[in-house]
Formats: sequence, C-alpha cells, structure tokens
Amino acid sequence: MTEKKKKTWSERFKLTLSKEDTFEEVWQIRLTKAGFIATLATFILFIVVIVSLLIAFTNLRELIPGYPDVKIRRNIIRNAMLLDSLEHEIKLRDIYFENIKKIISGEIPDNISYDTGSTVNPQDVKFTRSLEDSLLRQQVEKEEEYNLSVSMALSERNIKFYNIHFFPPVKGIVSNHFDPARDHFGTDIAGVPNEVVHATLDGTVIFAGWTLETGYVVEIQHDDNLISVYKHNNTVLKPVGSIVKAGEDIALMGTTGELYTTGPHLHFELWYQGQPLDPEKYVIF
Repeated sequence: MTEKKKKTWSERFKLTLSKEDTFEEVWQIRLTKAGFIATLATFILFIVVIVSLLIAFTNLRELIPGYPDVKIRRNIIRNAMLLDSLEHEIKLRDIYFENIKKIISGEIPDNISYDTGSTVNPQDVKFTRSLEDSLLRQQVEKEEEYNLSVSMALSERNIKFYNIHFFPPVKGIVSNHFDPARDHFGTDIAGVPNEVVHATLDGTVIFAGWTLETGYVVEIQHDDNLISVYKHNNTVLKPVGSIVKAGEDIALMGTTGELYTTGPHLHFELWYQGQPLDPEKYVIF
C-alpha cells in the first residue's frame, strides 16, 4: 500500500497546449502530483503577497470594511490633541484647587515651576561683542548700503493697493469669506473642475507643488512684498521660477487636498509683509 502511494505521488503528468486543426503541440509542461501542488502553492503565495502589498501601500486599504478613511483619521488626530490638552488643564486645575486648600488652612502653596535642567543663573549671563561679530556687521552694512529694498522698506508700508489693478484669478461665486478668527486667511471661489486659474499680478512663481492639506498650490511673488496664493488645484501649469504676467494661466481648478475640500473651488490668498489681506477688498470676483 505504501509503495502504491509513493508511486502515485511520483507519477509524472504532461499538460500540453496544441492547435485544434493540426494538433501541433505549442506548449507543454511535465509535473508530478507533488510538483503540481508545490507550483499551485507558490502561485497562491505570490498572489497573496501582491494583494498584501497593494493594500499596505495604496489607497485600496480604505476599501476594507472598518478601516478609517481620511476624515476618520483626521478626527482621531484632533481628538488625541484635545484629550492631551484636557489632561493638561485638569492637572493645572487640581494643582490650583490644592493650593487654594493650603492657603485656606494657612499653609504655603506649591510654587509651580519648570526645571530646565540648567544650573546657570540667567542674570549672570553677560553678552559681549566679539571681533568676528563686529567685522560681520560691517560687511553686511556695506553690502546693504545700496539695497533698494532696505531703503524703501519704510515707504512700502504706506503703499496703497487700491491703486493697483488685480486681475481676478477666476470668475465665480464667493463660497467662503476671509475670516482670520477661523484661521481662514483667504477667499473661496466656487467653480467647475479644471477651470483655468489666472495670475492676479505680474510676478515670479516661488512655489508650485503638492501639500497634504490643500493639494496642488501655486505661490507668486509680486512687487512691493506682495504674495498671492492659489490652493486646491487639480494641476499646476507653471514650474517654480517662471515669470508670469497678470491674467496668465497658472493652474486648473480642482478639489485636491485632504482638508477643507468642499467641492471644486479656488482658495485665494493675498499676503503683504507676512500679514494676510482680505482679497475681496482688492479683487472683483
């Protein structure tokens, strides 16, 4: 019985492919029963590895029931931050109440201090100007002596942007207004996908790329320390370093980015000397 089983496992089989009309063999393979099982197991293992890699490194994992999507992951991160802040506030509240009890009972309250691990008294630190520092200051002052950007810095603060014609980046309905209180430092203009986005003024593209929160972004440096920002684009048409004219095509409108994507729209910002401006005061959309 054992010899019969061994013979059965060692029997060789031939699998062939042949033409129907001439019966000419096109392809053939010879395998034993054990070799067939090993080949089948290898193929199944290969398929499992490929599927695992696709699920692990692509967005296909979001199709798995129960796997958190972008919105759920964002809420998890926000809740973790809120929980950490809440724990800190509860700790401070407990210390405050404990100090109140000690004051009422006539004891000395605890002094809340943070040990920086340094044994140096800040009052004993004295700053002195070295020879190298003085030489560097002289060199910088000499290089900036004829720098127009430095000499004109004071007058640029009083510049009136109302005298400048801003080309509207897109024409549409304003869906969200400028509101720094909500950390919304621009204006949202609703539109259709792949609508052309134009440069509002002449300038140089200083950033053109992808960000996780706002998708494809274009930033343009203009004269008078003015910067315009265009977010949530589907495609960027100008690379970094490009010199663009007012009204020139720079991107196509879209809904890219994991945050604040409420449909096809352009998020448009204006920044002057590091401060956000309300675009609706200067641009007619």
